[in-house]
Amino acid sequence: MRELSTTEDATKRSEGSGPAADVIIVGAGPTGSMLAGELRLAGVRPLVLERQPEHRDTPKANGLGGQILQLLHYRGLLDRFEAAATGPSHPAPQYPFGGVHLDFSALPDPPLRGLTLPQAKLERLLAERAGELGAEIRRGHELVEASQDDATVTAHVRGPSGPYRVTARYLVGCDGPYSAVRDMAGIAFPGATYPEINRLAQVTLPGTVTRLDNGDLEIPGLGRIRAGFTRTEHGVFGIGPLDPEVMLVSTTEDGPADGYDDNPAITLSEFQDSVRRVLGANLPVKELLRLSRYRFQARQVERYRDGRILVAGDAAHLFPSTGVGLNAGMLDAVNLAWKLAADIGGWAPPALLDTYHEERHFAGARTLLQTQAQMALRREQDAAAQALRDVFQELLTDEQALRRLGALIAGTDIRYPMPNADHHASIGAFAPDLTLRTDRGATSVARLMHAARPLLLVLADRPELHEIARDWRHRIDIQTAETDDRSADALLIRPDAHIAWAATIDEFADTAARSLREALSCWFGAPRKTTAPV
Repeated sequence: MRELSTTEDATKRSEGSGPAADVIIVGAGPTGSMLAGELRLAGVRPLVLERQPEHRDTPKANGLGGQILQLLHYRGLLDRFEAAATGPSHPAPQYPFGGVHLDFSALPDPPLRGLTLPQAKLERLLAERAGELGAEIRRGHELVEASQDDATVTAHVRGPSGPYRVTARYLVGCDGPYSAVRDMAGIAFPGATYPEINRLAQVTLPGTVTRLDNGDLEIPGLGRIRAGFTRTEHGVFGIGPLDPEVMLVSTTEDGPADGYDDNPAITLSEFQDSVRRVLGANLPVKELLRLSRYRFQARQVERYRDGRILVAGDAAHLFPSTGVGLNAGMLDAVNLAWKLAADIGGWAPPALLDTYHEERHFAGARTLLQTQAQMALRREQDAAAQALRDVFQELLTDEQALRRLGALIAGTDIRYPMPNADHHASIGAFAPDLTLRTDRGATSVARLMHAARPLLLVLADRPELHEIARDWRHRIDIQTAETDDRSADALLIRPDAHIAWAATIDEFADTAARSLREALSCWFGAPRKTTAPV
């Protein structure tokens, strides 16, 4: 992997030697590194600027969940990520939702999957993959100022050897909740910061605390505390296993209205004091692995793009619930990369890049919807609020409601608003991983998407579709196959694995050909030559 160390002079690669990259990415977290890798797959040169001089091993998120796992499978990366995790991706038998628990254990195919992989490992894996593909990551290089004109963006950077400038066609801020890029572009970040203070620890427990088979704890001086959330008149206490040894322990209490951000780093003493206030008893700790204090926010930028400056990940949205931010941010990157590549390659249809905002703002709003619902369910402690949680829990004994909410959390229910979406129910949705039979043997949609190229998948005898698509064969892959799960005669799948067009079964040749031509032009630009109208 090509990474510039904090002592290497990068200036010679920047000012005075022509553009160093097509796209500048600010931030080498999961969103930025995912974007760098996707851009390289599309033939674009990204330059990643990361102000931290080295990888950090500070525990943050504990894993991935939702739609991003399927996307990693479609890129051929899931096995690699599972090898670095504590085990393979797995269905989630239960999931906390606003103080209640979703129980998927009775479903043969739970709608929510997870992968236990600490964020520090995730970031290293994504950076390694981006480097293997040829992306350049400069660590210890901080963006100081950004300006743009009609053709380029100029980044003023402070590096280990001093300041320098670098230009590119676009700049993407993947630099987190306090995004400097967002502020420099003047992009508003409206929303709310909730008053509760959350404290979270990863710990191992001494022998005096008994961990029962069902996840409950027996705590000296207190008795049994059930797994999940325990509400008291002073707040909420939560426990859950990360592995056979490590527990996640959390508290939620009302906090001061002002001065929170100025507080010093949290200490074990502060955390134990919080547990004592909420539970009325001490929680013995054997080993402390992680400690953090935070407030939940519900925010989303008004626009994901300002000219040649864009934002993604936590720079674009913050959700008042854990477990969804990585999924949303990495999917932002996948949606954006191929559209930037199309524009830089000179073949993007008009307004293609604007669909990044339209689609990912829509997806972010859906995630805000369910996470704000969680906040409303869990915040209040009175009898009326508990009655609401009880009714909600009762409704979730119905399988349809349980599946629907699971898909909402996972982001697998997203169907982007697209032109002619009423033509077929699958347009705008994530392409299913069909098992396929071809003249070269068995394959699948996932295998065909490893290169992140557009794909026309023809699943029936439709010669007119091949005739139309041949004028785009320099830009898309065309595959004829058979499947036992056919719900369409053909699917046009974008690089981000969403379906841009579909032919209904036995659709008339003239209407199918006409709508395919329109979809190809809409998403993948002008044909190489013009065939006779169909």
